[in-house]
Amino acid sequence: MLPWLQPDRFPLYLAPMAGVTDTVFRGLCKELGADVTVTEFVSAEGIMQADERTRKYVDFDEPQRPLGVQLFGADGKRMGEAARKIADWKRPDFIDINFGCPVNKVVAKNGGSSLLKDCPLLTSVATELVKASPVPVTAKMRIGWDSENINALDVCRRLEDAGIQAIAIHGRTRAQGYTGLANWDVIGMCAEAVKIPVIGNGDISSGYDVERHRRQTKVSGVMIGRAAMGNPWIFREAKHYLETGEHLHPVTMEQRFEFMLRHTRLALVSNRHKDEISAMRSMRNRLMTYTAGLPGGKHLRAKFCHVSSITELEDIAAAHLAANSRDTHPADSPAPAGATEEDDVLVAA
Repeated sequence: MLPWLQPDRFPLYLAPMAGVTDTVFRGLCKELGADVTVTEFVSAEGIMQADERTRKYVDFDEPQRPLGVQLFGADGKRMGEAARKIADWKRPDFIDINFGCPVNKVVAKNGGSSLLKDCPLLTSVATELVKASPVPVTAKMRIGWDSENINALDVCRRLEDAGIQAIAIHGRTRAQGYTGLANWDVIGMCAEAVKIPVIGNGDISSGYDVERHRRQTKVSGVMIGRAAMGNPWIFREAKHYLETGEHLHPVTMEQRFEFMLRHTRLALVSNRHKDEISAMRSMRNRLMTYTAGLPGGKHLRAKFCHVSSITELEDIAAAHLAANSRDTHPADSPAPAGATEEDDVLVAA
């Protein structure tokens, strides 16, 4: 049993999200209460080619442990070799196999959720990777390819037999993408059917959601993805709710801007970007996501679309806070939908 999945624990995972869960964001979420973190998914072939850009995606800081590196691919032996390379570079606590990504670029290469249509190949990938990996192996999957092919129960049993030590299940099919509702009945059935821990994922946006799924199913933990993008405080709120049954007060506008600025400053000094302008471009969508629920959010998003320096961001924050204190902020409108858990393939393939 993985230490963080002992029966007396109920961990909150930060879901792997391409272009989102880099080492900076993982560290911030860890500070706010995330128990387990997982890297953005990386191509096993990119690892095997020793691609320098791909290696950056598996970087992490020690305080982020327990941490897993998520791999995608369709060749178990090559993925096993990639796992050994990753362990040599910077031994993670586990390797996670991506059987859930719905993005066409990944599916077209027979990776991610495409393997849900080929259970013998999926089983082979899991078996070979478990055999080769020097660290424990887990998996993340969806409940099936489409509504006519929901095979999560069969897949979970195969993964358990292959030696996978825990399974995170997103309660949607590949065909759903991120639409509709997550099917927690299927997640609950799988948690009852296998002896290894099952982590539930999908439509978790509050501490109440976490408590409800813990009470109604036999999941051993939950994984939070898109809700954490604009509200990383969800981990702190969820833990407080589990302990007290009460919701924390939402963070203030000042706290939200403070977080935006800290996130951006950390991104500027990370090794992911060659200069300030490239770092700011990568942060634009992240900053827009943080505006959800803020008065004058539409006005902010229009500015964040073009922000090009930390000084400019500081000026925008100061002006918006000042305007808000005088109740002269522009009318708000809902924030745009953010990136999804595998919104874009940002790794070498």
